[in-house]
Amino acid sequence: MRHIRRLVLAVSVVTGSFLGSLGQSQGVDLTGAWVTNPSECRNVFIRKGKANQLTFAPMSEVHGGGFIVEADRLIGRSATCTIKSRKDDGERVNILAGCATDIMLSSVQFDLKVVDQNKITRLFPGMEDMEIHYYRCSF
Repeated sequence: MRHIRRLVLAVSVVTGSFLGSLGQSQGVDLTGAWVTNPSECRNVFIRKGKANQLTFAPMSEVHGGGFIVEADRLIGRSATCTIKSRKDDGERVNILAGCATDIMLSSVQFDLKVVDQNKITRLFPGMEDMEIHYYRCSF
């Protein structure tokens, strides 16, 4: 019985620290829908189904880019990424994710600068002048 308790405790600690590293406990909460133009939120995202799940609207790509952040996934129009690791220092968030499209699997690094709780900037290391601003949608 003592061994079972230790095993349960060990699994809880490991699982809790892993999930905590992906979720909100590390400071910056990125959960939600993000777009390049905040006035286009309703044209890029819709709620669908009985669960009222957030998804991309038909023809959303015409209205600018966007993505959805869940606890352990990043969802784009053409790819779904599983977060492998996340480093958060308050001002910058670095995410390493395994991404899958219809034709390929790849590892992708996301380097994000947090401007405020509703605005982030994606930076591209090695391309100093390239950045994309994203705004959180509120529904």
